[in-house]
Amino acid sequence: MNTQRKVAIVTGASQGIGAGLVKAFRDRDYRVIANSRSIKPFSDPDVLAIPGDITDRSVAERIVREAMSHFGRIDTLVNNAGVFVAKPFTDYTAEDYANTLAINLNGFFHITQLATTEMVKQGSGHIVNITTTLADYAIEGVPSVLASLTKGGLNAATKSLAIEYAKRGVRVNAVAPGVIKTPMHSPETHAALASLHPVGRMGEISDVVEAILYLESAGFVTGEILHVDGGQSAGH
Repeated sequence: MNTQRKVAIVTGASQGIGAGLVKAFRDRDYRVIANSRSIKPFSDPDVLAIPGDITDRSVAERIVREAMSHFGRIDTLVNNAGVFVAKPFTDYTAEDYANTLAINLNGFFHITQLATTEMVKQGSGHIVNITTTLADYAIEGVPSVLASLTKGGLNAATKSLAIEYAKRGVRVNAVAPGVIKTPMHSPETHAALASLHPVGRMGEISDVVEAILYLESAGFVTGEILHVDGGQSAGH
């Protein structure tokens, strides 16, 4: 087994930012483990698709087990899987609450705990959490309590883990995007969403991917919450 080439795990990898990350890591000659509930097999032998619900610990265990079995190492984990439900606070249902916490928090916890264990063994690794700028800077007219509750928690966890593992070779960072032009947003909403950003446009998938690639190569950066939000955070 060739264990010299780097290996990245990407959750939520079937479309949008996740699919962009799979391509970007392959362009850098990483081998990739791609997970989502609807992920399809890749023709590329250096991309291993593992379908399944990342909220299920057994799925996280399979991802890490297959990564080690096929590729022998884990260098990077990008916790990209997530959900955003925009409703007034009093309109959220118990199902909304449970589903958001399961995907945004459980989906982070299980895979990160297991991947970190392997990274510590090899003495190096990098974890990137995709959060949201709304966790730090709420916007009038954009109800976002469940996103702030969960993704704000990931921002805090990012800093905590960064310090806990700083001396063991594992870096932990987050990217906090504004509104990104993904299949999640229908074209008729784009003009209104663009207006939320001081730069006057929505973010592109490539904006987030490039931020993650920067963090991947920035060996002296850990515990950082990198806002990729078209000036939203500065505007506050």
